[in-house]
Amino acid sequence: MSTVSINKSNELPENESRAVSAWVSAARPRTLPLALASIILGTFLAASVDLFDVKIFSLTILTTICLQVLSNFANDYGDTQNGADLVGRVGPARAVQSGQITQSQMLKAMALLAILSLIFGLLLLFSAFQSFNSSEFYSFLGVGLLAILAAVTYTAGKKPYGYAGFGDLSVMIFFGLVGVIGTFYLQTKLFDFLMILPALSSGFFAATVLNINNLRDIDSDKIAGKKTIPVRYGKRFGIRYHKFSILSGIFCAIVYSLLNYKSPVQFLFLLALPFFFKIFTGFGVTDSPQKIDTFLKKMALTSLLFSVLFGLGQVLS
Repeated sequence: MSTVSINKSNELPENESRAVSAWVSAARPRTLPLALASIILGTFLAASVDLFDVKIFSLTILTTICLQVLSNFANDYGDTQNGADLVGRVGPARAVQSGQITQSQMLKAMALLAILSLIFGLLLLFSAFQSFNSSEFYSFLGVGLLAILAAVTYTAGKKPYGYAGFGDLSVMIFFGLVGVIGTFYLQTKLFDFLMILPALSSGFFAATVLNINNLRDIDSDKIAGKKTIPVRYGKRFGIRYHKFSILSGIFCAIVYSLLNYKSPVQFLFLLALPFFFKIFTGFGVTDSPQKIDTFLKKMALTSLLFSVLFGLGQVLS
């Protein structure tokens, strides 16, 4: 009797550990550096004009993390729902498809994350504009609601836009233009047209991460009917697009620094070039999905490194 009791007492912690592991895996922590890169870049740009607000920065980070985890949960749920995780996918196993998390549990988690995103977003907008009744407040609220909708409908629902091939555009908008320019405006209440250039850099690097993911999953996406750029135009074109995105991101950063030149320290971001070069030349048409997958985390971290170095260069110049 005592032996049975001991085994049972050990079983619960093990089950709990597996459950926690499943949720952490579904949240995909390795995507967070990419999600935060645009926020950090926008905040550094605000600091470069001496208008940094730690409270607004903190609430922006919390809102962004909730939105990213919501997107990852919705992706896990949606790809299982639409068949992309049932056809030999190479990347990390999805929690819903593998049965570690039920569809009902995932839907509840998605609802919770959507509510948290909205709460933190409202607190952020109130802190930035000191009012719940202004044109700026409602404009940013609309953008926030669109971000929640985009996070959920990327792969979930009857007509997910990610399956129609619009994922790259969404990433450019939310991980680039909205992330950088929106963060800068919330901190400064200023709009500088030149901010579009570093915002595009962030967007191009985020699109590169998505494209690496799509190159890895090209075979399973074809079967599932997910019309990503590599699926539509082929792996060779996808690799060219991969290189174009990296070069475009670097180009936009250089142009911004030249147009806004103050001192050589603004080119501090060039220290990230060796990392970009390794990713730029890292794989080819004949390489396996397993090899391509190794560049996902590298590109996400390099994007974050770029944001920090670029931002520091602006602050120190």
